[in-house]
Amino acid sequence: MAISEIQKETFLNLLEQIRTEVQSLKKKNKDLSRENLKLKSKLDEIQKDQNDIFSSISESERIAMRHKVDGLIEKLENHLGH
Repeated sequence: MAISEIQKETFLNLLEQIRTEVQSLKKKNKDLSRENLKLKSKLDEIQKDQNDIFSSISESERIAMRHKVDGLIEKLENHLGH
């Protein structure tokens, strides 16, 4: 069974569309990978800063904060009827 010129042309056009789409997706993937690296770097920086905040608080201050938070949670639960 012979392939007509029209079928061959259609096939080549579709193949080119697929190639173009694959190239576009590869570029998007590369761009997203770069963006992901930037975001991971920012996240690491933010987490480092958070660790610094907590490391600067003394143990007694942490315990006091914990008691305050526990007290607030208890008040909220009482208010909500739990």
